Amino acid sequence: MKYQIGDKVLILHSNEEGEIIDIINEKMVMVDVRGVKFPAYMDQIDFPYFKRFSEKKMFPAKAKKEKKYIDDVKKEKVQGPRVADGVWLTFLPVFRTDEFGDEVVVELKLHLVNRTETGYQFVYKLTYFGKPEFALKNTINPFEDFYLHDVAFEDLNDNPVFAFEFSLLKPDNKKAGYYEAPLKLRAKQLFNRIEEIKKKNEATFSFRLFDNYPDKPVEESFDMGKLAVKGYKLYDARQARQHLESPRSIVDLHIEKLSDDWKHLSNYEILSIQLKTFERYYDLALAHIQPSLIVIHGVGEGRLRDEIHDRLRLKKEVKSFVNQYDPRFGYGATEIFFQY
Repeated sequence: MKYQIGDKVLILHSNEEGEIIDIINEKMVMVDVRGVKFPAYMDQIDFPYFKRFSEKKMFPAKAKKEKKYIDDVKKEKVQGPRVADGVWLTFLPVFRTDEFGDEVVVELKLHLVNRTETGYQFVYKLTYFGKPEFALKNTINPFEDFYLHDVAFEDLNDNPVFAFEFSLLKPDNKKAGYYEAPLKLRAKQLFNRIEEIKKKNEATFSFRLFDNYPDKPVEESFDMGKLAVKGYKLYDARQARQHLESPRSIVDLHIEKLSDDWKHLSNYEILSIQLKTFERYYDLALAHIQPSLIVIHGVGEGRLRDEIHDRLRLKKEVKSFVNQYDPRFGYGATEIFFQY
């Protein structure tokens, strides 16, 4: 191969010098130019030696350097404003030639790309069929490209979920404490995107995680005095708690645990009963100020789990929740941690 990792090269279209940090395939390399990493085709780069030799021949050293005064110095050209269009997850396919001479994808390099004016802390987790595979915690600055890891192409059939949790590097009372951005991709989606970039002769494809970091949710407040004037009776919540139904630390949402006559129910009716039960014991857990709650939803096709997770992301009382292996429930339960 003409180039090797560590070679100094010239980017032909910008006339800048950089260094090769990775060999992607027989046609592409990954180049680092002053800290900015990007893929480049080999016909877009060259060794810088010829340029340097030509410059010496064409522009020999001057015998005497002329003085320049401040009024004579040309002003630098101001670059156009950077476009802030959100935070993205970018995939860079790595191709290899198989025994038949065809180019096939063997892996994908994942980058987190921050094209906003804000810096973030982030927690990244990759799961296959709900099973944790990779986790990373770090920070990303404004307009920075952060390399995450490589993913084997053959693993894309295992229902990957690329889950991110973002928080601000500089806390802002007007902004949300954290923001979750899970990306669920089907293998067919990824295959189609790879075919698209091959036709367009592009190196990467991306999915936007979010446009703007969200504001802090507005909390509703009630004037208790006005309610009393209108004739409503007010009670001390601490006294009312003792009359509530007893809470549960573990709630089993399997339909056979909730109804004796469930076999005639449709899937929609079953899901409705399960979600109603979840909301009931979720509210009881809050009323009794429980530190956590375990919800058993089973594995199945994951619809009940996904519905519960979507609701938990919108609840301000939820500090975090996790669906990880437990010897009692396998991957069929989610543990919820509350904040008060």
